[in-house]
Amino acid sequence: MGSILYPALSKLSIRKKEEVDENGDANMEGALIARDKVGVQDFVLLDSHTSEAAFLNNLRKRYQENLIYTYIGSLLVSVNPYQELDIYTVSQMQLYRGVNFFELPPHLYAIADNAYRVMCNEYNNHFILISGESGAGKTEASKKILQYYAVTCPTTEQLQTVRDRLLLSNPVLEAFGNAKTLRNDNSSRFGKYMDIQFDFKGAPVGGHILSYLIEKSRVVHQNHGERNFHIFYQLLEGGDKDLLCWLGLERNPQKYTYLIQGRCAKVFSINDKNDWKIVRKAFSIIDFTEKDIEHLFGIVATVLHLGNIQFEEDSNGHAIIRDGSQIKWISKLLGAHLSILQEALTHRKIEARSEEVLSPLNVDLAFYARDAVAKAIYGRTFTWLVNKINGSLANQDSTQKTVIGLLDIYGFEVLDTNSFEQFCINYCNEKLQQLLIEMTLKAEQEEYELEGIEWEPIPYFNNKIICDLVEQKHKGIISILDEECLRPGEATDLSFLEKLEEKVGDHAHFVTRKLADQKTRKSIDWVDFRLLHYAGEVTYCAVGFLEKNNDLLYRNLKEVLCNSKNSIIRDCFLLSELDNRRRPETVATQFKNSLTSLIEILMSKEPSYIRCIKPNENKEPGKFDDFLIRHQVKYLGLMEHLRVRRAGFAYRRKYELFLQRYKSLCPATWPHWHGPAAEGVERLIKHIGYKPEEYKLGRFINGFINRKKPLCPENRDFVRLSQYYYLMKLRDHLPKNVLDKSWLQPPSILEETSEMLQKICMRNLVRKYCRGLTAERKVQLQQKVVTSAVFSGKKEGYLESLSQPFLETRLKAASPAIGVPPCHIEWRDITAGLFSDWGYWQPYGTESHKPEQNSLGEENDLNPKVLQLIRGEIIKYVTPVIKYDRNGFKARERLLVLTQSSAYVVEMAKIKQQIQYLNDLSLFAWRLGKALKDDFVRISTSNLSDGIVVIHVPEDNKQKGDVILQCEHVFETVTKLCILANKQSLVKVVKGSLRFRVGSGKEGTMVFTVGPEPQVFKDKTGQLTVVRPQLSPGRHLVLPPLDLHLQRAQPPVPGSPGGTETPPKAGGDHPVSVTCMRCQPQESLDENQSLFLWLGTERSLQDETSPHISPGISDATGLL
Repeated sequence: MGSILYPALSKLSIRKKEEVDENGDANMEGALIARDKVGVQDFVLLDSHTSEAAFLNNLRKRYQENLIYTYIGSLLVSVNPYQELDIYTVSQMQLYRGVNFFELPPHLYAIADNAYRVMCNEYNNHFILISGESGAGKTEASKKILQYYAVTCPTTEQLQTVRDRLLLSNPVLEAFGNAKTLRNDNSSRFGKYMDIQFDFKGAPVGGHILSYLIEKSRVVHQNHGERNFHIFYQLLEGGDKDLLCWLGLERNPQKYTYLIQGRCAKVFSINDKNDWKIVRKAFSIIDFTEKDIEHLFGIVATVLHLGNIQFEEDSNGHAIIRDGSQIKWISKLLGAHLSILQEALTHRKIEARSEEVLSPLNVDLAFYARDAVAKAIYGRTFTWLVNKINGSLANQDSTQKTVIGLLDIYGFEVLDTNSFEQFCINYCNEKLQQLLIEMTLKAEQEEYELEGIEWEPIPYFNNKIICDLVEQKHKGIISILDEECLRPGEATDLSFLEKLEEKVGDHAHFVTRKLADQKTRKSIDWVDFRLLHYAGEVTYCAVGFLEKNNDLLYRNLKEVLCNSKNSIIRDCFLLSELDNRRRPETVATQFKNSLTSLIEILMSKEPSYIRCIKPNENKEPGKFDDFLIRHQVKYLGLMEHLRVRRAGFAYRRKYELFLQRYKSLCPATWPHWHGPAAEGVERLIKHIGYKPEEYKLGRFINGFINRKKPLCPENRDFVRLSQYYYLMKLRDHLPKNVLDKSWLQPPSILEETSEMLQKICMRNLVRKYCRGLTAERKVQLQQKVVTSAVFSGKKEGYLESLSQPFLETRLKAASPAIGVPPCHIEWRDITAGLFSDWGYWQPYGTESHKPEQNSLGEENDLNPKVLQLIRGEIIKYVTPVIKYDRNGFKARERLLVLTQSSAYVVEMAKIKQQIQYLNDLSLFAWRLGKALKDDFVRISTSNLSDGIVVIHVPEDNKQKGDVILQCEHVFETVTKLCILANKQSLVKVVKGSLRFRVGSGKEGTMVFTVGPEPQVFKDKTGQLTVVRPQLSPGRHLVLPPLDLHLQRAQPPVPGSPGGTETPPKAGGDHPVSVTCMRCQPQESLDENQSLFLWLGTERSLQDETSPHISPGISDATGLL
């Protein structure tokens, strides 16, 4: 079985590093002086390795001496010098070629050479991950590595072409995919992963490029201080006169709308004319034909002409193109019919059943269509360009190749205004950070633990919680965005923002202005949301998210492009697309899927890491901004990486490889060792003289390497050992109760088993909890489950209501003015009938459902006349309400009395209204010969905290209209009513407004809105307007108990929500308004109250970051 050697950082290895660093100088005093001046070349050698100040000081010393590279073990830290350094010459490349990793000072070439040598020796695939924020030097680093392989790898005259194409693919992709931004004059606006393929001799024989999400919106809009893609300026600056004349272009970029928005067409650090020459040369070497080049530049010119098209409004409000000069050039360059093209830009084709209708566009929609076609043309042309380069790099030899991958992808971005593009870019960086954590900090510590090596875990921030916030299925931001884009009806950026607040508003890394505290709110606009990324806070403007995610192109414009005579456009827009009626995937989903594929590619390879740091915001050589660099060191996790490397073992090799490399150092192992490799290694290191504390011998390393494969002889022992250790550790760390969401993180090979165990454990805890409940408590929980099913996520104040137990009567709180004593009441376990649909029904008449005796005492009796009129029915619930009548919506104080078969609206000793409902008890009464009817259709309530309940009755019923009530305990009242009436599936929570029946054939409208104070009034249009007061964050509306004062309400101030233009006349019939109590902060929940959340499939409020655990309502209630 393979194993591994962990040599510690011995004195010998430290001395060797210092000797190399000082060019072999044996003078210790001179070495110390030099070290004090230029710092150490490996952070692992720092004396104060836990000090961030020491880390920055060492980085500063080296940067000031133009030593921009420093190691942390095998990881390279690179600081952008913002100047040309003489360290990338061919002689430097030859110096690092074939040299052991630590034998020369830190360099990009050492990383590249080490990956290459290990690939050749062990015949496995590698990748080099270059990461850092925008402007840190990632693109330059990838180019230097590519140049190193081109110079140092063995080659032939035949392979020289492949090498040149690999090198020259970079300037072409940079021209079409890079641009000047505020932070970087050559910022990659797309992601690029390049595989360099090597044959068995180590010669580069081919390559393949994957591109990710080019920033198409830059084509039509640039922020101040930024430019469009380089190719536009290169063409105008470097293209010869005849070419520009053929394309219909002028040399001045100020003439083109798409090039002047950033107001910096000329940049001192960019030589567009020289870059144009390089691109032209690259085209010829990469095997572009003259026809390809002609059509490609025709597309670039087309985009510029599109930007100059201006629309005006005709007498009908339709868009027209007055000046036809630009569209004529577009027609020529695309090979499209002029009139058809003009019609496509000013009309939209709509399919109605079997016919197609052309609908004229207004000016705004015409500009949208123009920009959409410009973005579509450029985006697809870039994809064509990548595929063309891949075709020229493809190796036709079918023999197996090894590869080294180079990942150069956009860095983390925080701009003044961050939009959809920055959201995708920063999500990508979150995924790469997660990959680094998985493959270094987490994997290395798992390795030590599983190898049985004593180890004290190093804490680090795992950003998986942020990745889940963005990408989680059905619950993440991307899923919510797609849902808004694809749902029927009119979706807007604001409705998307509201949906985010509703679904992820409780996430610790998400905040909006509505959810923020008073201090934070000042820095967030109403259309913004803020994510707390691993690299810091980023505020995103939601405006444009839906449009950019949909990325739709009108059908008639697509038809024009599909029939273009430009061969590249024809390849990009296939006729088959017109026959495909399926809606394409959204941009965010495509990007998420491509990132998932990229991560899978990288996980299958051996990694090397380069972490790039930007020393200052102004791109000044020699300037070292401590604050900026400290922030980057923190979010890149460099200190955690250093602690893991320092506490661990910098050099690790499998026994067989270590023995093969060093066997010549020991007579017993040279030239051949015939025993187990582990014994040979032990004999070898003892002969060398390593002390026991300087190395560790591990176990099961072969199993660890193959841990992600199906069970096989190579990993069987490792898997069994992992299972044993995990289960033994889990036994001592099980959750103690249903609110304890902690669970021991499993190794990757046991994730499925761990998930099953967690479910079993939680169900056992639920069973134990439920068996300890009293009968009264069970009834409470069952009612709360109904409340959750009806109101959860739909109505304001639901979470706050969880801390309020349901009572059998609310009459004690009634005003003495009502003139009746509290009622004589009982609440029987009628909720059992609710669960018949879920298989937990107990029929009435069984022992547990026999009517109980009234126990509240004679002082709690209802008015005797009312009891006589009700004729001895068992009263289930009584609560004070305000009833709004149908004549002017006047407010009347009433009692709502619920029995097993009817709801009664009671005034003093009178029953004003009876509403019968059909349930199991009334069916039983019908079998005994009593009349059977149902006055009850459904219940409606608003999504606001206004206490309004509407009981809808059938139109052909003797009832005069729907019953409009307002009550303090709306969740309790509606729950009890819908359980008794068996109408829990017919409760509707409405937003904005609802229709109700006033009388025979007449309907009214009730409007729900928000204002400075609570009011209910009839407005000028005859609508009943219900105003809920504005709430401060963290507070909820508490309706007053009904010993409230009734007052005449004044309508809202004109211009306020729900306001009217003019106040009603004095002396008119003003509606009665309820004066609200002072809002109170949300109370914390106890264990039982939090369990309501869990039973209702809600997240427990006590641990907002815990995973959602929900075995289902039926499971929970079944245990009851």
